[in-house]
Amino acid sequence: MKRNEAIATINPFRSNSMALYKLDDYYPNYRQELFDGNDVKGLDVYTESDEKVGSIHNVLVDDEGHFRYLVVDTGFWVFGKKVLLPVGRFRSDPQAQRIYTIGLTKQQAENLPEYHDNLVVDYDYEERVRGVYRPASLDASTPLEASAPLEASLPLENTYAQGTTYRTASAAPVERSAPVERPAAASARPAYDYRQEPALYNMNERDHQTIQLYEERLVANKHRRKAGEVAVGKHVETETARVAVPVERERIVIERTNPTNLGTSVTPGTADFREGEIARMEVYEETADVHKEAFVREQVNIRKEVERDTVTAEDQIRREELDIDTQGRPIRDNRPGSSPRDRR
Repeated sequence: MKRNEAIATINPFRSNSMALYKLDDYYPNYRQELFDGNDVKGLDVYTESDEKVGSIHNVLVDDEGHFRYLVVDTGFWVFGKKVLLPVGRFRSDPQAQRIYTIGLTKQQAENLPEYHDNLVVDYDYEERVRGVYRPASLDASTPLEASAPLEASLPLENTYAQGTTYRTASAAPVERSAPVERPAAASARPAYDYRQEPALYNMNERDHQTIQLYEERLVANKHRRKAGEVAVGKHVETETARVAVPVERERIVIERTNPTNLGTSVTPGTADFREGEIARMEVYEETADVHKEAFVREQVNIRKEVERDTVTAEDQIRREELDIDTQGRPIRDNRPGSSPRDRR
């Protein structure tokens, strides 16, 4: 559901044609949308003298989404009473995760009308709230009229007291030295404009201005790319191999010798004269038997190794620094990670 559709289903609190909504009704995802995942509800609220007032119960916003009131649960400070604190009457301390009220006293908290979740915050109720926060020199039931439209982006002097000067966008300083007269009847009241009382409702222009300082940083990333390819294969080479094989071959050797009884007669009948007498002897020789067989000669293992190196790069980067012109006024400069420093 879109925000406009969601708002259309809400039963808003009306303030004389100006609607007030609870924070989570107007911004269903206010934690992510406004506070980077954090929650403003539950933050502790303290006075300027570091006395705990209570905690934030809820926030009321107008029909344009501007914060108008913090709903503060005063806890034991005023016996669990819930009251409205205009957004112009507090300052935030992000480091301490605290909200500090500006000028709120325990007597004012006791005098404020009690707030309930089902309460109709109408014009009269808001006037009762504003009457407690306005200085006694002003009429407690009548808002101040603005002499000229106030620019939301300009700082505003917002202490309501006699002789106070108000800066506007297009007019010379206007002196407020007398209370404003009360209208004749409630029905003649004009639609209330929160810009009429910047001391109560100007949040960003006074105690909540925000300036973001940016800086450039070198961000290093790595991208994997193909640097090359190695192909490992095999091929056949042919060469002539020679091998020497010793072989043996038999041959017949005929030896003729003179017997020891050479010239001696033999006994009659001993000599057997026959034709065709033959002596046989087998002759052998070795022949070379040479053939080819395949043998494993070598094994090749293929793997990858990662070599690490450091690549150094440099470039010019920019950074914003805060220029503070105090004009002789003391300020406190709170820096993250360091103790606060007073400056002039």
